Amino acid sequence: MSVKSRSTPSSSTRTESTGRTARSKPAPDSASGTAARRLEPGLYLVATPIGNLGDITLRALETLRRADAIACEDSRVTAKLLAAHGIATPLILYHEHNAPRARPKILARIAAGEAVALVSDAGTPLVSDPGYKLVTAAVAQGLAVHALPGPCAALAALMLSGLPSDRFLFLGFLPVKATARRRVLAEVAGLRATLIVYESARRLPATLGDMAETLGPRHGAVARELTKLHEELRRGTLDALAADYRAAGPPKGEVVIVVAPPAEDAAALSADALDAALQAALARGTLRDAVQEVARTTGRPRHEVYARALALARGSGE
Repeated sequence: MSVKSRSTPSSSTRTESTGRTARSKPAPDSASGTAARRLEPGLYLVATPIGNLGDITLRALETLRRADAIACEDSRVTAKLLAAHGIATPLILYHEHNAPRARPKILARIAAGEAVALVSDAGTPLVSDPGYKLVTAAVAQGLAVHALPGPCAALAALMLSGLPSDRFLFLGFLPVKATARRRVLAEVAGLRATLIVYESARRLPATLGDMAETLGPRHGAVARELTKLHEELRRGTLDALAADYRAAGPPKGEVVIVVAPPAEDAAALSADALDAALQAALARGTLRDAVQEVARTTGRPRHEVYARALALARGSGE
């Protein structure tokens, strides 16, 4: 998850490709003043801190220092990290908007013998950013790809949530529009897994409300500003969390929502009987009214009835 903190770019930071195709000799290591061992050609996926600049591995620092170039989302954000650790490796931009143009150039540099490190603004590359397309293309061309694991907001939130971690599903960012958001939630409502979602602070109250309505009475956790000075974690039922944030208003900062898996079904109604009840209710009214009626009369969880009603409305009997 990107942390969009801003800083003034260093005057020595280069944000465009230099056009070099290979390095003829090892570059000096800025930390020791000695010649650094050259990295093998390839794409290096480097996880960076999600807030606290100290959360970076020694291997990550060494790789960023010795790479021929660092592909980043925002040069201002990455320059702050590099300046904190005395790294002067040139930067090239790779983000959602320029990826189709930048990707072939990065691959060409690697094919010519260079080592390129890929970072996101914060956290692990490829998690909610366009890096996976670069990796896919590199693999297709037979280029070496290396992963340097490290911070990830989704896993940090899961660790702190107190919810089951043996099976989980990362959903990234949910759709902005409420109808589409509820549809996605309904599709995963029956999965026996903890759900992890990234969300903007502005949409947090609405999303928690949709979760409470679609997923039913589950426990959840809202993690905000992880690893930063004002880190906060709230736990409770989804409806209680939704009510709290509606009353207080949207918070500031980066947000991760973690939702518990569904409880074991207590209802014994057969699938055929549920379908029959839904089909009869759908014939009388809207999908929303049908779901409310069947959930009330059968005692089945609303999220389960809603997911099945969507399938029937689309003409799917699966």
